[in-house]
Amino acid sequence: MAHVKNHDYHILPPSIYPFLGAIGGFTMLFGAVQWMHAQGPWLFLIGFAAVLYVMYGWWAEVVTESSQGDHTPVVRIGLRYGFIMFVMSEVMFFVAWFWAFFKHAIYPMSGYEGSTYVQPEIYHVDAFHLPLMNTLVLLLSGAAVTWAHHALVHNEPRKDVELGLIIAVVLGLCFTGLQAYEYYELIVHHDWVFGEDKFYSTFFMATGFHGFHVIIGTIFLFVCYLRVRSGHFTAERHVGFEAAAWYWHFVDVVWLFLFAAVYIWGS
Repeated sequence: MAHVKNHDYHILPPSIYPFLGAIGGFTMLFGAVQWMHAQGPWLFLIGFAAVLYVMYGWWAEVVTESSQGDHTPVVRIGLRYGFIMFVMSEVMFFVAWFWAFFKHAIYPMSGYEGSTYVQPEIYHVDAFHLPLMNTLVLLLSGAAVTWAHHALVHNEPRKDVELGLIIAVVLGLCFTGLQAYEYYELIVHHDWVFGEDKFYSTFFMATGFHGFHVIIGTIFLFVCYLRVRSGHFTAERHVGFEAAAWYWHFVDVVWLFLFAAVYIWGS
């Protein structure tokens, strides 16, 4: 009986994944710098592959721990707090891009010629065409995730949970496709080159990073869909599902701020 758990905490066994994650993250960052200095993307891609491997292996261990009953109520609280802190760090990441956008639009340092202020050139991006469509698509996907979460918590048929998740995943893919088409239209019609003007540089960095988060969130939701089909979640134990739902709603809220600030106010 020495192996029986008699406390609310989960003692992690020794793992190589933190070390591999640190090495992979450093390699990816160093490779990105080398890539920017025309040294090629190979070192970055090696680090990126290492990070993906660590993510898959480490999170697979976390799923196994959950299925074995190691995630006690105290552990689940810790997981929730940890994910909330992660989302807050993501909030501050996007705050930096909003700050850069507003600063360059309202108070450009290069906008003064002698004592005369020169209004910075702001390019018009039609907010009520593709961006509005993307807004509706993302909000509908958030509603689908909420439906799936409600169905899981209230022990409704598992098919409802699966359907809500797969609708959210499909709408996430639609959002990515529409944004890629919007980028194509802007680059082709405006002959834009990255770094030539501050408006488009900030515009593409802010919306592009958001699009990257949409791709991550779509994968997150699809993994939850596969786990629901495997019977991993219950009404009482679904921290992984909650994390995916929180992340997706965070992506929704960031897009609403981008739509209001960058597309509507910016134009």
